[in-house]
Amino acid sequence: MAEKPQPVRVLYCPVCSLPAEYCEFGPDFEKCKPWLIQNAPDLYPDLLKEANAKEAGEVSNQLQSTSISSAAGDGAASSGPKQEEVKRLPGGKIKKKDKQEVIIEKVTRNKRKCITTVKGLDLFGVKLSDASKKLGKKFATGASVVKGPTEKEQIDVQGDIAYDIVDFITETWPDVRYLFIILFIYYYYFWIAMS
Repeated sequence: MAEKPQPVRVLYCPVCSLPAEYCEFGPDFEKCKPWLIQNAPDLYPDLLKEANAKEAGEVSNQLQSTSISSAAGDGAASSGPKQEEVKRLPGGKIKKKDKQEVIIEKVTRNKRKCITTVKGLDLFGVKLSDASKKLGKKFATGASVVKGPTEKEQIDVQGDIAYDIVDFITETWPDVRYLFIILFIYYYYFWIAMS
């Protein structure tokens, strides 16, 4: 006769209220680490090793600060390293600083029409309205500043100038180097399925 299956006991983290196996994917994994080390060391063996190494480092720092403070005669211990302040948005999301990079995308639509999009020039201190005028004059096309899908302003240039625009940007604005430019080329074809 088959044994009756027993329900599985799930260990939930009191900090993030997720199962302990999923704490690393939660919004506050750093806050969960002390609880995980005490209550679920088998799930995250790297945390246990990290905690032991950290404790050994703290002990050596305390010994060094004690010898330094006793030599100085103050009796005050030195403060630990300062952590960088991270801006947290509602919901536990962390606001990331924008990378300084220029993204050039070429989108082909209607088989022959191309639009080249330039994003990120404003991060280098370039006024987008002046840049669009220069691009329009250089390549004899229409260029305009528009808001993209991420609500950031970008430059749309008519025509297939994705490769030529890289050289023009690096020559016109020396702060933008080849290292900061990313080039994407997309081809959109619309196929109609006949059944």
